[in-house]
Amino acid sequence: MITLTKVFEFIPSTRPLLVSIPHAGTELSPGLAARLSEPAAHLPDTDWFVNRLYAWAADVGAGVICARFSRYVVDLNRPPDDARLYSGATTGLVPLTTFEGQAIYQHEPPSGLEVQERVQAYHGPYHDALEAELQRIHRRFGYALLLDAHSIRSVVPMLFKGQLPDLNLGSFDRRSADPQLIKRSVSVLEGQSEFSHDIDGRFKGGYITRHYGRPQQGFHALQLEIAQRAYMRETPPRWDHDRAARIQPVLSTLLESMIEWGAAHG
Repeated sequence: MITLTKVFEFIPSTRPLLVSIPHAGTELSPGLAARLSEPAAHLPDTDWFVNRLYAWAADVGAGVICARFSRYVVDLNRPPDDARLYSGATTGLVPLTTFEGQAIYQHEPPSGLEVQERVQAYHGPYHDALEAELQRIHRRFGYALLLDAHSIRSVVPMLFKGQLPDLNLGSFDRRSADPQLIKRSVSVLEGQSEFSHDIDGRFKGGYITRHYGRPQQGFHALQLEIAQRAYMRETPPRWDHDRAARIQPVLSTLLESMIEWGAAHG
């Protein structure tokens, strides 16, 4: 059963894995649309169709939590105190520029008070639900697995040079999950030849992976950032059934591999 709240959609898990999708939302908080610049109005930094890409996950027993609101409202993959996660260029808790470096707001950016209101209204409820589901999974199975699911345009000069590999697995430099789970997940990417891949490169895992990945306590988290060319048409954003159908079996194998590892070692 899908639970629909103001902030997110949620399907509880029946197996020890939760898929988090924090950046696929396109809704805006009241009054925000009128304040956005022309480039930002198109929400170009959305993780387009990631919820559709993983639509089958609930059918195999994984839980799914998916944000309804745009990252321009508040970025759910940033810490609530807006501490920096990467040394290079990035965007913050409430972004002020797009990934192309263009201003998001026509005029005045949000005040400090407005930022805190957005954190309380959108960031807090998502993370409360995420934590609660992981704790429930842990109580039932003795461990919990989390895949934080993302996508991004294949070329974003502000963030990385050249073209991004298709599949980018992040484990916070091997700290957010058990080493054997990471090894098993890497082997899934290495075991296929159609999609290029990278491990702990530009995308090591954001706040969700780093915060919830506590392997010593039985919470194991990985982030998967997918280059959008691998499953959709990037300009303008458009779902591509044939491309998606080629990559979805790889994603399914990854999720099943994580669950199998947990059953043997969790």
